[in-house]
Amino acid sequence: MAGMGKRLRPHTLTTAKPLLPVAGKSIVQRLVEDIVAVSDQKVDEIAFVVGHFGSEVEKNLVQIAEKLGARGSIHYQDEALGTAHAILCAKSALSGPVTVAFADTLFRADFKLNTTGDGVLWVQRIEDPRQFGVVLVNKEGVITEFREKPEEFISDLAMIGIYYFNNGENLKTELQYLIDNDIRNGGEYQLPDALRNMVKKGARFFPGAVTDWMDCGNKDAMVNTNHKILTFTASENLIAESLKNENSKIISPCYIGQNVVLKNSTVGPYASIGEGSLIADTQLSDSIVMQESQIKNSSIRLSVIGKNTRVKGFSGQLSLGDYSVIES
Repeated sequence: MAGMGKRLRPHTLTTAKPLLPVAGKSIVQRLVEDIVAVSDQKVDEIAFVVGHFGSEVEKNLVQIAEKLGARGSIHYQDEALGTAHAILCAKSALSGPVTVAFADTLFRADFKLNTTGDGVLWVQRIEDPRQFGVVLVNKEGVITEFREKPEEFISDLAMIGIYYFNNGENLKTELQYLIDNDIRNGGEYQLPDALRNMVKKGARFFPGAVTDWMDCGNKDAMVNTNHKILTFTASENLIAESLKNENSKIISPCYIGQNVVLKNSTVGPYASIGEGSLIADTQLSDSIVMQESQIKNSSIRLSVIGKNTRVKGFSGQLSLGDYSVIES
């Protein structure tokens, strides 16, 4: 989770992308909880590969792991040198069975880990595979090849960024081989190159299917993922008891954090409002509003609004960074 998240600016100028909230929880927290939930093995350690986010963020990440019964560890990628390099930054955690996940995507699945082979690569069928890494599979259901963003159609099975390896030491060896021999792709050390070497040596990887793959890479994708998560969790009570509701209508499903004030507004469906926010004389739907923000006399949809913002008299869609003000 050490990437800069350029596609989600301005929101990632002040907050790392995996720490942005979707339906009331950070992306990385949801991802970790989902992985632990589908694992039929006890998770002993959760290793976070980060940039330098500060001690408070690191403390929160460790707490996420501890709440799931695991030890949390922090590892730093000081220079953006690719996915293989990022994983190797947590080399001390690469032993025994290992799951690797890139923290910009969420998923839903109903599966158990396949431990009969050397690993599992989760994939999703997509209409246009040219913007993704894809895998080729033989008649036995074993992955035979990995291709990055193929211009011509060779497969519609896109890798979603979640991998299981039954032997982390083997993975570590192949990643180190790329570094030691300066094997780069596009100037960076890439995980698919290590996977390709492992397959050439006889490793058997199987594709794993997910029922939903939810991207969080840009504003529209984040809004769509928020919509889906609220749909999936519609049976849960996601509205804090501390809500102060003054003549406002809430259309479910919605997430409303602690100490939110609603005045003469209609909120929802598919709205997520962070703690301490004020929504007054406003219509708000299909949007994420982060904590301590104020929105007045507005009509907003399909938006992501950062923390500590002020919006007044606006109608339409917004992608507004933290500590911003829009008034008309």
